[in-house]
Amino acid sequence: MDLEKQAKIYKALSEENRLRIIGILQTEKKCACEILDYLEISQSTLSHHMKILCECGLVECQKKEKWSYYNLSKDMTDEIIESLQSLFKKRREDER
Repeated sequence: MDLEKQAKIYKALSEENRLRIIGILQTEKKCACEILDYLEISQSTLSHHMKILCECGLVECQKKEKWSYYNLSKDMTDEIIESLQSLFKKRREDER
């Protein structure tokens, strides 16, 4: 994963409500109305956060009729974990 993509993802994760959304989606796919039940934000604010999370690839959206269902992208979460491990591994090696 290139640095520009990593920066976009980390920026998306730097907001408290987006971190909450990631936590909510860890167990299963949820519709926007279910996500709203956990948060004290408006529907338009949720839409804004979901757009950012989807654009960076952390979250995938499936539309069924008038409902939007969201889930974490397994491939992207695996890539993020690998990139963080690689980043900190290099730092530890440099310190030796």
